[in-house]
Amino acid sequence: MKIYAPWEKTFKRIATPFEHYLHSQMTTGLVLMFMTVLALILANTSLVDAYTHFFHTKIDFNVGDWKLSHTIHHWINDGLMAIFFFMVGLEIKREILVGELSNIKVAILPILSAIGGMILPALIFLYINAGGEGANGWGIPMATDIAFAISVLVLLGNRVSPALVTFLVALAIVDDLGAVSVIALFYTEQINMLPLGLAGVMFLVMLSFNRFGIHAILPYFIAGIFLWFFMLESGVHATIAGVIAAFTIPSRPKLAPIAFTQSTRNLLNEYDSYPIATDHTMHENQKAILLNIKDTIDSVSTPAARLEHDLHLPVSLIVIPLFALANAGISIDFSSIGDTIIEPVSLGVIAGLVFGKVLGIAGVAWASIKLGIAKLPEGSNMSQVFGVAFLGGIGFTMSIFVADLAFAGNEALIFQAKVGILSASLFAGLFGYFWLRFIASKS
Repeated sequence: MKIYAPWEKTFKRIATPFEHYLHSQMTTGLVLMFMTVLALILANTSLVDAYTHFFHTKIDFNVGDWKLSHTIHHWINDGLMAIFFFMVGLEIKREILVGELSNIKVAILPILSAIGGMILPALIFLYINAGGEGANGWGIPMATDIAFAISVLVLLGNRVSPALVTFLVALAIVDDLGAVSVIALFYTEQINMLPLGLAGVMFLVMLSFNRFGIHAILPYFIAGIFLWFFMLESGVHATIAGVIAAFTIPSRPKLAPIAFTQSTRNLLNEYDSYPIATDHTMHENQKAILLNIKDTIDSVSTPAARLEHDLHLPVSLIVIPLFALANAGISIDFSSIGDTIIEPVSLGVIAGLVFGKVLGIAGVAWASIKLGIAKLPEGSNMSQVFGVAFLGGIGFTMSIFVADLAFAGNEALIFQAKVGILSASLFAGLFGYFWLRFIASKS
């Protein structure tokens, strides 16, 4: 029996992989919203000490004299989030190979808009924080939270065209690729070359698995664990291992679709050749045929597609919610919240995510269309693109992740960044929704 999240039952009828992807992102968005509210409640009630103590509890792994010791918070951010980044890597690879980014004529608008939506927020943040201790946080407002942004569009239903949804998905994928690159290149303080070299060896091992046509998941999993560990020890953020590993997973099926059709038809004919027993049990040979059919189905689907499908529920219901619970809990003194928001870091994040994202995405999109480089998504208008640009300002998951890296050890700046992220994401999400719901739909 297939397991669905409670709110996914209404989507059983969804047939296409893209629609499954959209609603899996909506699932993530809804759970993420709940866990964010829960984290804020825990951090601002009498439970704050228990909440803080739990996530600062250490978990150790010992083998002889070797020891790996981190807090639960650290294991979530460096361990479980590697699975999230692995999913991001699979999504990026799929979009490049067979998705919206595979056709440059279609992809040019979201690619250019995403670049504008990354560069301008970073510049605005740097302008506000120039010469200050928070300048290193320029990468925080560059990111878009794909789960929250898509959740808003799905809630709007047929008020937005499918092409506009596809535009946002492609834009967010490019945005994720940019965020991963920024983390790898600019938020690595010290590199240990030996572990990094060993991580490179494990990457080559996984590539060789792909090259030699290995479709079983286990070899990739074992090599991926070593890749993650060596990346952790190298100083490069361990979650990057998830993205690198994803690019080694085979995206071609072992069995061609035409061969699958013929093989399955032959097996079904053989299955039907056996009489059905009176007690409705199967002949032993029929059981073997069913196993062969299952293997045939696995052969026509790619390991990358199977992993992306199988991981979406645990990532949606475990990994991302735990990240939100561990990172969104900030104790807010409402009497001084006004002073916090106008701090350079908070102000830079808010201005970057709200104004920077909108001007970067919508501005570049408008210029690209006027210059004839790209064209509007089918069935949409610039007013709707403007609304989607606001949704690009929802920077929750990746922005918090970058904030923790940029200001590691400086709790005051992390707090200011998180206040800015939560404020900007809430405003951008609500404004984008109401714009698309009541204003853009009349354009």
